[in-house]
Amino acid sequence: MTAKFDSRSDAARRLSAALEGFAGRHPLVLAIPRGAVEIGAIVAQRLGGELDVVLVKKLRAPSNPELAVGAVDETGWTYVAEHAAEAGATPEYLEREIREQTELLRRRRALYTPSRPPIDPGGRIVIVVDDGIATGASMIAALHAAREKQPARLICAVPVAAVETLGKVKYYADELVCLETPLGFYAVGEFYRDFRQVDDNEVIRLLAGK
Repeated sequence: MTAKFDSRSDAARRLSAALEGFAGRHPLVLAIPRGAVEIGAIVAQRLGGELDVVLVKKLRAPSNPELAVGAVDETGWTYVAEHAAEAGATPEYLEREIREQTELLRRRRALYTPSRPPIDPGGRIVIVVDDGIATGASMIAALHAAREKQPARLICAVPVAAVETLGKVKYYADELVCLETPLGFYAVGEFYRDFRQVDDNEVIRLLAGK
């Protein structure tokens, strides 16, 4: 499989160009940590917008922690994928996993924005970004969380996604921007030459505008 992007910064520049219609309208760019925060920072800067995070966490399959069987947001709202039971996620397992991931989100909020509340998306153009969409669970939870705050318009923007997943995600956004929908999609990282891990310190730095 040929990589589509050199790095997240390369993907962000190209995504910004596709979103140029929102430039000068002070959009709120909500990035899904941790990988998408670099993308969100570049998009926000190029569009003259504002950056924040939308905190969601995937629910891991019991036998394969890389496979998402759903996702949860900060309020505890949960999206459970159709394949969850087939992947071995019983109701009891999901209950434990939701508790664990919700606690992780609480700690991340305290770490990332300790001195301020989340920026209010109400009445604003909101662009939710991630570095790619595989199962769609995290993006669906993120879009739902943003929609609950009543934005004027809600856009889902990603560099790459599994084409079959976009059909599920599009119902949660007013507009969907995706640069690449390659066949044979396995994992987001395979479409980047450089897909290094992003740590909490980098998220904190980017949110501080440094």
